[in-house]
Amino acid sequence: MSSPQDIPETQARNNAQISNSPSAHGFLLPSPVPTRRTRTKSMSERAAEGPTYKGTVKMFCRQRGHGFLHPDDGEKADIFVHISDIEGEWVPKEGDQVTYKTVHIPPKMEKLQAVHVQITHLKPGVKHERWDSPTPASPEKYGSQ
Repeated sequence: MSSPQDIPETQARNNAQISNSPSAHGFLLPSPVPTRRTRTKSMSERAAEGPTYKGTVKMFCRQRGHGFLHPDDGEKADIFVHISDIEGEWVPKEGDQVTYKTVHIPPKMEKLQAVHVQITHLKPGVKHERWDSPTPASPEKYGSQ
């Protein structure tokens, strides 16, 4: 087995760079989901020019920052929605009626993501919260009480 003195200087530098890389320390790579912040200007312009769709909130988790919408046009596949694309003062709840536009999710550009999401009708009988209210503790995290 070779000692550290036997390793050439360039190979030692390369090994040091590899051990200092983010993946070596357990950091996660950036998500492929384009948030409002990471979306390119051309993607945003295409979304703004596109048609507006109507749908219903199927599920949204404020703690995780994402959810799904079910289109009202009869489409079977649910559409992903990120917290950064929700406009307005209310946190979406299951059953709320919304309008939205869509963009494709990279890298394969096969699935859709809802953008410019606006709640048009709050579901009656459901307690709604505003974005500026404190985030409630997640029941899954602390167990049922």
